[in-house]
Amino acid sequence: MSERVIKVGLCGFGVVGQGVFNHLRKREKLLSDQLGARVEVARIAVRDTSKKRDFEFDASMLTTDPVSIASDPEIDVVCELMGGTGLALEVTLAALKAGKIVVTANKALICDHGERLFTAAKEGGGQILFEASVAGGIPVIKAIKDGLVINRFSSIYGILNGTCNYILTRMTNEGASYEKILEEAKALGYSEADESLDVDGIDSAHKAVVLAYLAYGRWVPYKDILVQGIAEVTQEDIAFAKENGYAIKLLAVIDVAHASGKLYISILPTLVSKKYVLGSVDGVHNAVSIHGDVVGETVYIGPGAGRDATASAVIADVVDATKLIVNGGAGRFVDPAPRNGDQIELAEPEEIESRYYVRLEVADKPGVMAEVASMLAKNEVSLASVTQKEVEENATSATLIITTHYTTEKAILEAVKALEESSSVKGKPFTMPISSFED
Repeated sequence: MSERVIKVGLCGFGVVGQGVFNHLRKREKLLSDQLGARVEVARIAVRDTSKKRDFEFDASMLTTDPVSIASDPEIDVVCELMGGTGLALEVTLAALKAGKIVVTANKALICDHGERLFTAAKEGGGQILFEASVAGGIPVIKAIKDGLVINRFSSIYGILNGTCNYILTRMTNEGASYEKILEEAKALGYSEADESLDVDGIDSAHKAVVLAYLAYGRWVPYKDILVQGIAEVTQEDIAFAKENGYAIKLLAVIDVAHASGKLYISILPTLVSKKYVLGSVDGVHNAVSIHGDVVGETVYIGPGAGRDATASAVIADVVDATKLIVNGGAGRFVDPAPRNGDQIELAEPEEIESRYYVRLEVADKPGVMAEVASMLAKNEVSLASVTQKEVEENATSATLIITTHYTTEKAILEAVKALEESSSVKGKPFTMPISSFED
């Protein structure tokens, strides 16, 4: 009896696509022995057929039409590795409607169109697997939907962007500026030419939406998430963090309030205690902490991007797809999230509590400190500490660093707005939460 062949079509043959191709080819016999079927890359969609690639392959496999791969009856598994939400959406929908299994690393696609894609998969008898869309090589999606399936989740905290973590780590270790390290990160390939998706928190927000759906069953619109990037972090903030046992991390918080049961999601630079494991995850690594009511806390740490890390996650989904096909389970879509997620309400800013760090530049004149304290008090923000470094005798401005007692997100946002409008405050104050994680 001849060995069964599962044919894979790669839509996109950039860094990740070539990594998937290379590792599938190198591990072909190992996978065949494990799966009882041979996994073969049969077709590849590219934008430019003449472009030089890193690995040798049969040029007859190439096409410039990824939709033709999605609709090809000979293709069993379609790997969408193009990125974006235009052509990638068209290809993915076409494949799902044709009853195929789609594997994607595209977090923006899942975030923006997840509900539509899942409906198409259900109606067409297809499947969509997306392990590589969040945290690169860390199997956090499988952990939530499979390994921790019996748990109800109280919170998920994550460092979900390796570029931001790399920049903040080097700012901390070397004392260099954000701008200088960002340029070097671009040169090393850690950040795209347009870095905004990374450093403005957009990439992390897309991933947080996906994790929130898996854990709680509700698609949260991107516009409903409080998102702030790392561009405003300075060495003054880094110094405060060091002196007080914190690290600054761009932290995704997905939390369900104990009292109200409402869901909260944010992406914010955050002071995280160095005693807590996420406070010690440095470099390009990602980390996700998941709190379940049965298992307690589990933490996943590893490379969050790059050819091999992402290819590893894509291939894991290709393997799962092959098992579904071989075992006859490929034709029935199963939603990976809990049911009735729409019943979970989103928390309002007045329901979110935290301590906060505030840095502001003020006019160096008598009465300013009292004015700042008064504006904070009017917005129900209580001071825990105030620090001001000594300035020159003829200085016209000074930097204040304030920490607060617990207050609400609404209160701190309104207080910062009032400070920004004051003639005694120069520029926009910088604020971030102070983590309250327990060991």
